[in-house]
Amino acid sequence: MDPKLKNYLHLHFIVFIWGFTAVLGKLITQDALPLVWYRMLLATLFVFVFVAYKGYTLKVSKRMLAELVVAGVVIALHWLTFFGAIKASNVSVALATMSTGAFFTALIEPFWYKRKMVGYEIAFGLVVIFGLFLIFQVEGRYVQGVVLALVSALLSAVFSLMNGKLIQKGRPSVISFYELLGGLAFLSLYMGWKGGYVSQIFEVTWSDMLYIFILASICTAYAFIASVKLLKYISPYTVMLTINLEPVYGIVLAFFIFGESEKMGPMFYLGGAIIVSTVIANGIMKNRRRIKKGAIE
Repeated sequence: MDPKLKNYLHLHFIVFIWGFTAVLGKLITQDALPLVWYRMLLATLFVFVFVAYKGYTLKVSKRMLAELVVAGVVIALHWLTFFGAIKASNVSVALATMSTGAFFTALIEPFWYKRKMVGYEIAFGLVVIFGLFLIFQVEGRYVQGVVLALVSALLSAVFSLMNGKLIQKGRPSVISFYELLGGLAFLSLYMGWKGGYVSQIFEVTWSDMLYIFILASICTAYAFIASVKLLKYISPYTVMLTINLEPVYGIVLAFFIFGESEKMGPMFYLGGAIIVSTVIANGIMKNRRRIKKGAIE
């Protein structure tokens, strides 16, 4: 098999796995908080084993450690609101709304990197809002799920921008370890303070434990490490565009697994298609702008 085709198929497999994450969130009966706690605990252990196997040093500066812990808290809150959205609505609603994450990144990026906002970004933002309006109109009974998914998408955008700078300062696996550990510590302190959640940790069923193990190992640790490795062979632009297929894969999977509970009206799919198409169009425009800028320089 051609190496380029093999890597591209591998990328689609990883995106498919990420789409399956939402399905697992629906299958797991645990509340969002203990679910995410278990995910971060196991993922931290898996990444630590990988780092130890590779012989990488875990030494980082105090400033770097503080930044990684903050990023870990952000990703923990992102996963909490993501799984909360799934449990408050369904996989289709949560994933369609989560498609706005890449667009939140495009809107925040100019302020983050102190550059001017491009006109088409504002136009695309209005189109995304229209797509969300259609989803809200059709699936009004899932308002809580849509709101949680929007918050989750915003947190995902913030995390991606933070990681964009952090990834330049160290190994991805070491950075991931401290982020996961920081998020785990934050959730542990919160659960200890609330008290009631601690008992839920020990009430996990065997089926939940199996799903959480798959979530933490394959969908988190493996997918992260493999996606970073693929960046050596596939351009970030191609990776970004392919990741936009995650909600499509997830919604199709959810329909086959959960059936009628995932079936939506035509306007919902129109709204979701508008959002996904806008995000892809935004990626294409950004890539052309970079090429043009590079040609000028």
